[in-house]
Amino acid sequence: MTTPTGAPLPTHRTPVVLARGLLTGGVVGTSLTALVVGGIVGNVPLFVAGLVLPAVYGLLFFLAGIPRRAREAAVVPRTALAMIESLEAVGGETSDIPVRFELTVAPDDGPAYRVEITQDINLVDLSDYRPRDVVVVQYPPDRPWRVRIVKRPTPEWEDRAASARLDSAPGTARAAAPPEGCAFGFVMLLGLLLGAAVVVLLFRADLFDRDDTAQPPSPARPSVSSTSSTTVLSSASGTVSLGPGQSFLGKGELDRAIGSLTKGGATHQALTVVVREHLLSVVFSPTGTQTMGLDPRALPYGRFPALVDEATTTLGVHSPGTWQITAERLTGSLVIRVVVTGPEGTASLEANGQGKVVRRTPAG
Repeated sequence: MTTPTGAPLPTHRTPVVLARGLLTGGVVGTSLTALVVGGIVGNVPLFVAGLVLPAVYGLLFFLAGIPRRAREAAVVPRTALAMIESLEAVGGETSDIPVRFELTVAPDDGPAYRVEITQDINLVDLSDYRPRDVVVVQYPPDRPWRVRIVKRPTPEWEDRAASARLDSAPGTARAAAPPEGCAFGFVMLLGLLLGAAVVVLLFRADLFDRDDTAQPPSPARPSVSSTSSTTVLSSASGTVSLGPGQSFLGKGELDRAIGSLTKGGATHQALTVVVREHLLSVVFSPTGTQTMGLDPRALPYGRFPALVDEATTTLGVHSPGTWQITAERLTGSLVIRVVVTGPEGTASLEANGQGKVVRRTPAG
């Protein structure tokens, strides 16, 4: 039996294949970038998303392919005769070893074509397959390259194979799965880059705006507030000292410190109240004297940070080293004086009992 030969079977690339390549590349790029960025910025949810995304995509891809696989399984395969052009065992250490066959397939209703397949063959049956032998094969009508050798054909096809004589199809008449080609690789690379770019853009602030060289807070405007302190109290004076990194200009620090020096509900009149960065000193009026003093609990502590800020920024001391606030009532009216020192000299300002500035003395 001589079979006709024809042109190579046409192959085509559908937009669905390219879309799948773009989506796959996007998932790979997004996942890898999420793992890297999540590790750099310490974003645990992002890092976990980089691990979970491929698994979710694989599951969705499997579920989306169920209808297609069901349709393919419902298609009745075609049966044809094929001649073994060559065969080669390509490995395997079990009783069934993979064998690469090159076949000439001769459909009853079409031209013959060549195809290369790999199929597991039992070692016992391997001697039954020799070049130029005719075998029975089956393949899906829409995928002629997916040829499988029928190991137990029906008696009718077994008789046809035993009596058939086939000619070799030319090498140009070869059937194969549609190649992915350059377009598939390009769209997959494009998807990978797009996925990586999306993650980097979404988390660019965490990646590029981190300030690793931030300077410590200025002495005039500390931002650390803590209740850790050391208090020394006697009948004549009291002091409260703060540890490093803390300041009496921190919110609530002065109120807490004055409260610790005047606890018990008794009225403590003071001659002076001195506030420095880490030290508060109060000199109390002697008991039983008529010396005019001030109530340390009535000072406008909420205005102290603003007074220090004004003294260190508007009086010509550009690099303030130390500052000190002194509250006293030796002349009859309450005076709050802020003194700032620096390379440019000493500057000061005075405020009344409400914290309103009434006098300024610039440096120099």
